[in-house]
Amino acid sequence: MTSGDFHSSLSLPEPPSSFSSYLQALWYDGKEDWEKAHTIIQDINDSTAAWIHAYLHRKEGDLGNADYWYSRAGKKRPPVSLQQEWETIVKELTDS
Repeated sequence: MTSGDFHSSLSLPEPPSSFSSYLQALWYDGKEDWEKAHTIIQDINDSTAAWIHAYLHRKEGDLGNADYWYSRAGKKRPPVSLQQEWETIVKELTDS
């Protein structure tokens, strides 16, 4: 799957069933459903989930919590827009 395929899926009413939990969380965030995205990602304990979790808390405006999750992901809060970070995560998960 490419990031373009992922973007096209945002026109659907539900994420494709083939999407990983990571992509489902990003899909719901892309549809402006932060709560659903957070619910999906919050109980997954790996660095990819921690990165998405960090991004979501950054978007929420809870930078202290975001920085905790960035640390868990082995990353630092990026000096880019939220949209740029979302795009970076999508590309990492789809185009790699």
